[in-house]
Amino acid sequence: MAERVGRFWQRRVPVARPLAGVVVAITGGARGIGAATADALARAGARVAIGDLDTSPAQGQAGQAHAVRVWRVDVTDRDSFTGFLDQVEEAFGPLDVLINNAGIMPLGRLADEPEAVTARQVEINLHAVIHGSRQAVRRMRPRGRGHIVNVASEAGKVGFAEAATYCATKHGVVGLSEALRAELRGTGVSVSCVMPTVVRTELASGLGESPLVRPVTPQQVAEAIVGAVARPRFAVYVPRSLGAMNRLLAVVPRAVGDVLLRASRADRVLAGADPAARAGYEARAVQRDRPGPVDATE
Repeated sequence: MAERVGRFWQRRVPVARPLAGVVVAITGGARGIGAATADALARAGARVAIGDLDTSPAQGQAGQAHAVRVWRVDVTDRDSFTGFLDQVEEAFGPLDVLINNAGIMPLGRLADEPEAVTARQVEINLHAVIHGSRQAVRRMRPRGRGHIVNVASEAGKVGFAEAATYCATKHGVVGLSEALRAELRGTGVSVSCVMPTVVRTELASGLGESPLVRPVTPQQVAEAIVGAVARPRFAVYVPRSLGAMNRLLAVVPRAVGDVLLRASRADRVLAGADPAARAGYEARAVQRDRPGPVDATE
């Protein structure tokens, strides 16, 4: 019996694949989770392409043994995004992994949210992920290999007050990833959906606190992403305990879940954010064009 269980477990747990030479493209790779992930993958031997609208924070990462290059990319511009992937493949070879990481999180009541801010979130957080995933599938499926990693959020599983549009986009990313996983079953192309709690980046400036919502570092999320690339799995929670919490909330009555969230003040983490502390981030996040060289590799 023990031997039978052991054989079953070996089939269920994928063998770690070496990351040396793997070609990875990361959107929103100049800051936060993206930058930490680019660094971790480069240290593991991958060839990393960083794409971002403002490339200046990534200049220090470029040129690590010619394994990291940086491009200016507007993920809301389909031609810019597609061109980025074309240039990555021209520079490094066929794309093995696409990490759709770019995202913004302006906060506020939905009734007060300007239409332009709503549209900007949908363009970056969801439409760009759809376009990037489509482009990755078209490149990877004919080769019978590849991995698409979509960075969502715990906000893709739970709705939080004063982040309605953000939650909607992240729920969309989770749903997209689920459907894409089903479409690609048996093709050799894997899909992962990364769902972290609050991450200590500029995006989380001024957020409220809760004993139930313990912030994690970008490096912790990067470590989880690298682990999923090495051993592909679909649901990547950071921390892992989030998975158990979501399963609990899914089975208890809605009223009980609401009480748990209110009692722990988890429902106030986003709604209780300090607007003054977030002003600089939100102004930059919703601005369509930010300064940065056209191609930092030149």
